[in-house]
Amino acid sequence: MEKVVLAFSGGLDTSVCIKLLEEKYDMEVITACVDVGQPREEIERPASVVNGLGSYKHFTIDAQEEFANDFIFKAIKANALYEGYPLSTALARPLIAMKIVELAQKEGASAIAHGCTGKGNDQFRFEAIIRSLSDCEVVAPIRELNLTRSEEVDYAKSCGIPLPSDKLYSIDENLWGRAIEGDILEDPLVEPPEDAFSWTNSSDDAPEEAQIVEMEFENGVPAAIDGKKMGALDIISECNRIAGLHGIGRVDIIEDRIIGLKSREIYETPGAFLILTAHKALEQIILTRSELKFAETVSSTYSELVYNGTWHDPLREDLDQLINHMQRRVTGTVKIKLHKGGMRIVGRTSPFSLYQQEVVSFEDKGMDQREMVGMVKNYALQAALYNKICKND
Repeated sequence: MEKVVLAFSGGLDTSVCIKLLEEKYDMEVITACVDVGQPREEIERPASVVNGLGSYKHFTIDAQEEFANDFIFKAIKANALYEGYPLSTALARPLIAMKIVELAQKEGASAIAHGCTGKGNDQFRFEAIIRSLSDCEVVAPIRELNLTRSEEVDYAKSCGIPLPSDKLYSIDENLWGRAIEGDILEDPLVEPPEDAFSWTNSSDDAPEEAQIVEMEFENGVPAAIDGKKMGALDIISECNRIAGLHGIGRVDIIEDRIIGLKSREIYETPGAFLILTAHKALEQIILTRSELKFAETVSSTYSELVYNGTWHDPLREDLDQLINHMQRRVTGTVKIKLHKGGMRIVGRTSPFSLYQQEVVSFEDKGMDQREMVGMVKNYALQAALYNKICKND
């Protein structure tokens, strides 16, 4: 019997896939859950579900440190935002797929399965990595059998598959963010109710007193909060806690999916917004004008590569080399004031700062103002000629 490794979350789609792979595909199923910072219960639930369904091999793979250092920190350096929000789900999918491929090779499986539908983004993200790194057959039962959610529920009941808890929403959560969709949120006129959020206070419930956070960066990534040095996991978690407390990080967006569908998505990314805001503020005093302008193009391209599931594209690796070279100077400290859902920069300093207070001061005489006459006289020369020639027609 052919072996298949199923990327397993314990939700409805993947739970149904276990039995479908057995009954419809005649495969021996091995399940695996990759830990990229989900809540503890979301890591423990898959093993419990699998044990309740039969005698299956199940693996839990801890990839949190790798996710933080090799994926999130790269995204921070690139200021990775897609249509205005930090990438969380998209950033984790390549790593999950890589770990599933490694396990499939170790277990001698000839196929890898996932529970993605044919309407979402994850089918691209998973399969791009799987096909790039292995010769495994890709099996997608939900998509291939064209199942609706209600049909999945009926099938689950007929097979004795335990249905997930009565959550209203479909939620994907990892260290870098929380994505919420489905149910009443599919109506773009409906305001997301408070029970959709877990990481962030509403601005009404945020503390009355503002908080100033001091964040230190080394070579483009955060290294300390309020003078306390931390590793990647701890610093991201602490930023999530602080920013979430003050109501930072809620996003309500009509997002453009890979296949062209527009979908209403709700995100909570408090730590990501705090870190990226501080990072960009530090870059402003360190990078040159031309570097900052070019970095915007790099960030946009980088973010699209991640969102579209092409993490393995050589262009992403090329951009990492460029970004790392630019970020070697992005070291310093930023102060951010958080209050009632708002956040603003109140201070920044760096040993590589191009901002020179004594030179920019109105009291400085080191730069002779008279030397500007020639530069100013011919400034916008083409525009001046255009107005003289064409405006008289």
